[in-house]
Amino acid sequence: MPSSAIPSFRSLPLYLPKRESEVKRLWGMLGAHDAVCFDVDSTVVMGEFIDELADYLGVGDAVQQVTKNAMGGTMNFRTALRERLNIMKPTLKSVNRFKLENNLRLTPGIQELVHTLHQRKVEVYLVSGGFDILIKPVARILGVPEANIFANKLLFNPAGDYIGFDETEPTSMSGGKALAVSAIKEKGEHNFVIMVGDGATDAEACPPANAFIGFGGNVTRDSVRKQCHYYVHSFEELLHLLMKSSRRRANATKGQDSLFEANKGTRVSESISQEA
Repeated sequence: MPSSAIPSFRSLPLYLPKRESEVKRLWGMLGAHDAVCFDVDSTVVMGEFIDELADYLGVGDAVQQVTKNAMGGTMNFRTALRERLNIMKPTLKSVNRFKLENNLRLTPGIQELVHTLHQRKVEVYLVSGGFDILIKPVARILGVPEANIFANKLLFNPAGDYIGFDETEPTSMSGGKALAVSAIKEKGEHNFVIMVGDGATDAEACPPANAFIGFGGNVTRDSVRKQCHYYVHSFEELLHLLMKSSRRRANATKGQDSLFEANKGTRVSESISQEA
């Protein structure tokens, strides 16, 4: 889990692509020393964990009303999160029971996409305004280390009653995903960082992310489509770009090997002629 000391980003990334073709090219070039940050709700998974947990606890309508108020600009994200949790009052027991009874619905193609990114040595992060206790099982399925999860932490007393959430987490505040991506970049381990998600809070993460890819596979938001330079409706589209790039690299390597063998053969022939 990220530490509470979250820096704000100091400067714009050196490279910020402006056109769809540039974002596609950057995506296809991802490899070691690069990173991809995925939103979770309605991106990695098909539903919204907070809404589903609220429905499970029997307070779905009341929580959705707070969500609408927040989207209308009448309260900031942290206040809205606090209001929703105060309505839900989830106990540790009820959350664990929800995890067992809730059918986890990963978005089609996400497992293959993350696996392919890992094969390329790309670091994958899960950046969410949801709760880490619900996201950790998703991370395990995808092979994402818990240290690569940026999400909100629910707090319980020894009896398992809800007593609040960790307000030091960047994702608990407005603009928190940008702070989380900034913390990732501050480690200095990644040349390029790309954010992928369905919502406006994901778009806010670019910059400091080098690029933002809007995802409409579960929910289509016109505002997000307007804010990104590349919009996809399935993870298969992103997987296809990676596979296409890999084939191109393989063909280029073959061509270089063939040229090397041809030159080697020429040099050997010349050497034999000189010896003769």
